Order: sequence, then C-alpha cells, then structure tokens
Amino acid sequence: MKYEGDIIRPPSEATSLLLQVTVGCSHNRCTFCPSFKDKRFRIKSLEEIVEDLEYASRRIRQVDRLFLCDGDALIVPQKRLLEILEAVRKHLPGVGRIGTYGNAKSILRKSVEELRELREHGLGIVYLGIETGNEELLRKIRKGATYDQIVEAGRRVKEAGIALSATVLLGIGGIEKSTEHARDTARILTDVDPDFAGVLTVMIVPGTPLDEERKAGTFVLPGTFDLLKELSLIVSGARFSNCFFTANHASNYLPLRARMPRDREKVARLIDEVVLRSDASMLRPESLRGL
Repeated sequence: MKYEGDIIRPPSEATSLLLQVTVGCSHNRCTFCPSFKDKRFRIKSLEEIVEDLEYASRRIRQVDRLFLCDGDALIVPQKRLLEILEAVRKHLPGVGRIGTYGNAKSILRKSVEELRELREHGLGIVYLGIETGNEELLRKIRKGATYDQIVEAGRRVKEAGIALSATVLLGIGGIEKSTEHARDTARILTDVDPDFAGVLTVMIVPGTPLDEERKAGTFVLPGTFDLLKELSLIVSGARFSNCFFTANHASNYLPLRARMPRDREKVARLIDEVVLRSDASMLRPESLRGL
C-alpha cells in the first residue's frame, strides 16, 4: 500500500484496511487541528487506488472492514467515488463495511439519493466532526459550516441509511465560553441524533492557530474538572433516540462508554460525583493522555 504522509483514522477503525483515496483534507483550516498541514490536497487517480487494492488482495488473507483516507473522502465526485467502491468490491469481496470521514460541506454536496447510492455500494458509516454547537465558536475555529448546515448534513447521512458517528470537543470554547459551548453542543447532538457520539478533549498542539491564541492569552483551556463539568452538561442535556456514547478517547480524563438514553442518568451521576470529589486519582494520568 502506498501511503503519502501520516495517515489518520478513527479509533474504531483500528482493525480496518486503510485505503488512501485523497491526500490531505479538502478543508484543512480548523484552528485546533494539526493534521494534514504538510499535505497539499489532491484526489488520487483511480489507477493508484486500484494498484493498492490489487496489492491488498494478494497480501491480505481476509478484510472485512475498510476505511477511506485521508481527511474527507466524501469530497470525491460521485462518479469517481462509485468507481472506487466498485473496485473495492471487485478486489476485496469480503469487505462488509466501508467508512470515511465527511465534513458538512462535502456531505451537503451530495443528495440523499446519491448518499443512498453510496450505501448500496458498501459505504456503511460516516464520521462527522461537529466539535461544538455554538455558532460563534464554529466561526472562531474556522469549521467551515454553520449549526444548521451541520444538522442538515448529519440528518442527510442518516436518511440515506448510513450510520453516523459524530465527535465533539471538550474545552474548545476555552474558559470564557465553556458553559455556552457545552449547552449548545448538547443541543446540536440532540438535533443531529447520531448513531455514535464520541467526546474528545482539546489538546493544544504547537504550531496550530489555537496554540498561537494560547500564547497570546486569548484562549485559556478550562481546568481538568471544568472540562468534566462540560461533559456533564453535554450528557445531561443531549437527547438521543439510540446512541452509543463514548468519552474513552486517549485525550479524555474520565473514560466513559454508555448506551443512550438508557444510561444517561447513571453516567451524569458518575461525572458529577467525580467533579464533586475533585480527586485526580480517579482520572486518567496526564502521562497517559494523547491524541
């Protein structure tokens, strides 16, 4: 397999075959994100992609899941994307589910019918980075989409019958907007109602615009237990119809896995107890946290 640069994939795709169909991210402007900064975005040729699939078919005995890299494979035009999915089916017939990242812009470029066509060709899950439901913060972090656009994108994926996994970020509002960020994020999660929701915690990476804000004193990350208060507000405020909710990413201080809405009250009580006790020994040590 011929990969260009570092390859990023969701934690849940750890055992998937990674097929790079684009290089970099079509948006690549988010202030907190250090990924893909060394790459100029391009869509790989079908010949390059088929060569990788032929290699995988010769070298890998069994593949049941495949993830399309890099940052946003859904930006690929529909005709080419269908050709890629057909090539996966031809060379790796054992693949049962294909996943990809998608941002609101790329999702909204496709109709529900086009997304449904992608599902029929094997696309089973889309990972959507929401980050926050606060309109001011969406502009500030240069997310490239409004609240309404994100909600419409998420609903479009679900209407097409594709599983939707959404991620949000604790701490992205800084101390100043901490409470508003958490409450608005609970609201957007309710409106999107994803099948999977993952909470991560902002880790400021040197060289990012967010790091420059930190140096200038215009962004101050909330303290550990204030971050957990955000998590509590999100858990208590979000209303899911049927969602597997996690906060077990390596960036988080308090790993959680829950089925919502069944476990909502139990998880909220646990978070509030940890915050009340303010006992750092109950949390993931700083040395074990990471991106």
